[in-house]
Amino acid sequence: MKNVVLFLVIFTSIVKGQELPPIKNFSPSDFGAENQNWSISQSNNRLIYVANNKGLLEFNGAEWFLYPSPNQTIMRSVRVIDEKIYTGCYMEFGYWTKNQVGTLIYESLSNRFRDKLLEDEEFWNILKVDNLVLFQSKKRIYIYDEARQTLEYLEARTTLPRIWKLGKTVFYHTIDDGLYKIKNGEKELVNNEVSVTSDEVVEIMDFNGKILILTRHNGFYQISGDKVEPWPTQIDVNLVDASVYTALRLSNNTIAIGTISNGLFLLNPEGKLLYQIYMENGLRNNTVLSLFEDMDKSIWLGLDNGLGHVDLNSPFLIYDDIVGDIGSVYSALVFNERVYVGTNQGLFYKPINSKSNFQFVQGTEGQVWQLKEIDGKLFCCHHTGTFVIEDKKARKIEGTEGSWNLQPVGNYGDLVIQGAYDGLYILEKKDNIWKLRNKIDGFGNSSRFVELFDSFIFVNHEYKGLFKITPDNEFKRVKSVVIDTLLRGDNSAIVSAKEELLYADKKGVFKYVDNADKFVKDSLLSRIYGESNYTSGKMAAINDEIWFFTKDNINKVSKSSLNNKKVVTQIELGESSRNSISGYENIAPLENPGKYILGTGLGYIILDSNKNKDKNFIVEIAEIEVSSSTMEKNNRQLLDKNEKGDLENHENNVVISYYTPEYGKYIRPKYQYRLRGIYDTWSDWSLNHTATFSNLPYGDYLFEVRSKIGDSLAEKTATFSFTIKKKWYQTNMAIALYAVLGIIGLFFMHLAYRRHYKQRQQKLVERTEKEMRIAKAENEKEIVRLKNEQLKQRVRMKSSELAASTMSLLRKNEVLNEVKKQLEQKVKDPTIKTPITKIIDESLNRNDDWELFKEAFNNADKEFLGKLNKFHTNLTQNDIRLCAYLRLNLSSKEIAPLLNISTKSVEVKRYRLRKKLGLEHDKNLVDYILNL
Repeated sequence: MKNVVLFLVIFTSIVKGQELPPIKNFSPSDFGAENQNWSISQSNNRLIYVANNKGLLEFNGAEWFLYPSPNQTIMRSVRVIDEKIYTGCYMEFGYWTKNQVGTLIYESLSNRFRDKLLEDEEFWNILKVDNLVLFQSKKRIYIYDEARQTLEYLEARTTLPRIWKLGKTVFYHTIDDGLYKIKNGEKELVNNEVSVTSDEVVEIMDFNGKILILTRHNGFYQISGDKVEPWPTQIDVNLVDASVYTALRLSNNTIAIGTISNGLFLLNPEGKLLYQIYMENGLRNNTVLSLFEDMDKSIWLGLDNGLGHVDLNSPFLIYDDIVGDIGSVYSALVFNERVYVGTNQGLFYKPINSKSNFQFVQGTEGQVWQLKEIDGKLFCCHHTGTFVIEDKKARKIEGTEGSWNLQPVGNYGDLVIQGAYDGLYILEKKDNIWKLRNKIDGFGNSSRFVELFDSFIFVNHEYKGLFKITPDNEFKRVKSVVIDTLLRGDNSAIVSAKEELLYADKKGVFKYVDNADKFVKDSLLSRIYGESNYTSGKMAAINDEIWFFTKDNINKVSKSSLNNKKVVTQIELGESSRNSISGYENIAPLENPGKYILGTGLGYIILDSNKNKDKNFIVEIAEIEVSSSTMEKNNRQLLDKNEKGDLENHENNVVISYYTPEYGKYIRPKYQYRLRGIYDTWSDWSLNHTATFSNLPYGDYLFEVRSKIGDSLAEKTATFSFTIKKKWYQTNMAIALYAVLGIIGLFFMHLAYRRHYKQRQQKLVERTEKEMRIAKAENEKEIVRLKNEQLKQRVRMKSSELAASTMSLLRKNEVLNEVKKQLEQKVKDPTIKTPITKIIDESLNRNDDWELFKEAFNNADKEFLGKLNKFHTNLTQNDIRLCAYLRLNLSSKEIAPLLNISTKSVEVKRYRLRKKLGLEHDKNLVDYILNL
C-alpha cells in the first residue's frame, strides 16, 4: 500500500511537470450540438465527422455543420468509407453522401432489412473489410455486402462491447465468454482464459507479432498462442481506478488510452508514460468516449462534454501553469543541465527533459527580469537586486537594488555593466567573487535596455529616447551623453548581435551606422512589422540569430549559408497563443540544436524549429449561397461549387464560404480573395472564412480564394465562376426591339420636327411682322416725342421771353420812377418838370406793356388764365394782372413798379384778392395760385 501511495505521489508530480503538445478544445456551443461525442472519423478530403448525441457533425477547420440524427436518436458511431459516411443510431444505420451543392443526404440501410433487426438495438461501431461493411450492436454483428446489397449477421452469446480489425481479420470480445475472430463468415475462439473473460476488453492491437489487449480495469495483457500474460506499463497502478473506456494504437506505435475519470494517457511502445492530458492541464473533460488519429497524426478526443484535439506533430510543447505554481515567465535559461525560469514570483528550476515539478530557489521571492550566464556563473536580475545562483541557492550581490539586466564588458573579462532602475553600475570579479564596484556617475535614468557597442554604452528609454553614452576608460563616470529623441516610443528596444546594433519600434527596425553616427532604417527587417501587426520592439539575439515578436507570429532572422544574406523565417505562433507580456517577450536556446524555450504569461513553450517545416495544405470552397435579398433567409439557394453558376438578375447577393482543413491549435489559416469582373485586386489577408457580395451587376465573374499558414501558401487557388444574367430589358432581343422602336420613333420624330419647324417658321414670320408693327409704333412714338420736345422747347423759349419781358418791363418802370424822382428833386422849374413828369406818368400808365406781357404769359402758361377766369369770374383786369405776377412768384416789392403803385398798395391789393378768391386765413395766396 505504501508503494502504491508513493507511486501516486511521484506520478502526480510527473503529470504536473510535463510539457504537453498543443491541446485545442471545442465546447458544445462551438459546434452547436449536445455534449457527448461517441465516435470520430475523417474523409479523404480531410473533413472531420463526429457522432454526437444530436446527430452527425461535420467540421472543415473553419465551420461546423450539424445534420440531425435520421430518427432523432443518439448517434453512436461514424465511419467514412470512400465517399460515404456511415453512421449508426438507435435502431438505425445507413450512410450519408454529398449532393451537388455539398449538403449531406442520408440513405437508410436498416429500413431495407427492418425485419432482421432486434428490438432496442444501438449500433456502436462500424468497420470496413474488403467490400463488406460491419455494423456492431451489443448483441450482433451485421455484415452488409455493398455489391450484393445483402445483410447477414453473427450473434453473440453474451454482451458484445465492440469489434476490431487487425489487418483483414475482425476480432470481437464477449464478456464471460472469450475473445473471437471471424473466419470465413464464422466465429472462431481465440482465447477464453479468465484474464480475458473476466473483464471487458477495450482495445486489441497487433504488437510485435503478438496480440496486445487492454481491459477496462486490469490493464494490458499479451496473447501469444494459448498463453496470456500481463504486459506491464508505467501506469498500471493508475489504470486500476481509471476505468479505461477506449484506446488506440497510433501510427508511430504510441498507445493512446481514454479513461472515464483520468483523461488521456499516452504511452510509448515500451509502456512508459509520455503524457497524461486531463482537465488540470488543459483538457475540457476527464471522460474520453472516443479516440481517432487523423491524417496529420494528431489525436481527436470525443469527450463526455465537448471535443479535444492534441497536435502530436506540432513543433511546440506547452507548459501551462494553470494553477499558478510558477507564474508568468520573464526569462528562461538552461544552465548545468537544469531549466531555470525567472517569473513574477521568483526563480524556479528543474532538471532538463524532466517531467518533475519546478523547485523554488529560496531568497528570490518577487519579480525576476533577466537570467544570464556570464563567466560560467548564472546571474539573476531581480526587483531587489542582482543574485548569483550557486548550487540551487541565491547569493545577492551586496549594494545592488532594482536590477534590469547585465552586459559583460568585452575587453574587461572581470567587469559587468548592470542596468538598474536608477542608472548604470559596474560589477567586478575579485578572488572569483562578484561584487559591486561602483555606480557610473553622470547618468541616473532607468536602464532596462543596455547594449555595449564599440566604445559606447547605448541605453534605450522608451519615453525619453535613445541615450548614447561615452564613459571614461575605467567606467566610473560619464564623459558625454547624447539623446536621440527621434528614436523614442512605447515598447521599443535595442539589441546587439554579431557587430550589429539594432533599434526597433512601430516605425520599423533601424541599424546603427558607425561612420555616420546615426541609425538607418533596415528595409528588409522593417518588413517584419506591419502597422497592424506590431506588438513590441523586443528582440532577442541568440548566436547568429535575431528573434522578433509580432501579433501573428515570431520571426527568426538568420544568414544564408550560400550568400550570407539575411533570411526571415516566420513561425506561426501569434501573440494570443504566446500569451506573453508585451515588451517582455523572451526566448532562449535549449541544449538540443534548433530547440528553444519561450516564456509566456502562464508558463512557457518549447519550440522545435526542426519540426517547423513547410506543409502542403489546400483551400476549398465550402458553400455558395445566393439570394435576391440579404434580409430574406428563406429565399436563399445553394449552388453546385463544381459547376458554373447561372444566376438570374435578381439573384445578385452571393455569399461564399471557404476553408483550409487544418486543425492545430496554433495553425490559423488566413484567407485572401478577389472577384474578377468587379474586384480584380486581392483583399487583405484575414481570418474570416466567408466573402459577401451584395447587389452585383450583371456580367461574368470568377471568384478566387487562397490561404496561407505562416508564410506558406496553399497548393492551389480555389475558384468558382458564375454569371448573373441581364434583366429582360437588357437582353439582345430587347435591344433589337429597342432598335426597331427607335427607328420608328426617329421617323415620327422626323415628321414631328418637320411640323415643328414649319410651325416655328410661321411663328417667326408672325413675330417679324409684329416686330415691324412695334418698330413702326416706336417710330411714330419717337416722332411724337420729338414734336413734344419741340413744343417743350418752344414753351421754354416763351417762358424765357416772358421772363425777359417781365424783367424788361420791371427795369423800365424802375428807371422811369427813378427819373421821375430825380426830376422832382433836382428840377425846380415847373415849366420844365411838369411836361416831363406827364410823359413819364403816361408811359407808366400805358396799357401796351400789359398786353405784351399778357401775350407772353399766355404763350408760356396758356391754361392758367383760362382756369382763373373759369373758377373766379368776379376778378377785374387788375386782379388778373396781379394773379399773373404772383404766378411768376414775384414779391410785392417787385410787383409795385409793374403796377406803378407802392409796395403797401400791392399788399392791400393782395388782401383784397384773397377776399375775392375766398381763401381761408391759414392758406397761402401764392401757393394757391401756383397750384391752380
